[in-house]
Amino acid sequence: MKTADVRRHVWIDGVVQGVFFRVSTIKTAQRIGVTGWVRNLPDGRVEAVFEGDPEAVATAIRWCGVGPEHAVVESVDSISEEPEGLASFAMKH
Repeated sequence: MKTADVRRHVWIDGVVQGVFFRVSTIKTAQRIGVTGWVRNLPDGRVEAVFEGDPEAVATAIRWCGVGPEHAVVESVDSISEEPEGLASFAMKH
């Protein structure tokens, strides 16, 4: 029996813009099989939503705590939300 999908809304703070964080997040999400979106925020943070298998979503959030090579992640905050059944992972503007 398949575990019910979960949704986590995530905010990543630190040196996370201008270091390919969004593109790397998309590649990571697609590789591990989660759906959702990612975008830059005006305050310098990155915001993302991950939906899918609970273990895969947890893996995506752990990855956000490290990010791509030149990122310096200071904090990752997240909340649970009701899954919307998103079909893919994309960059949101």
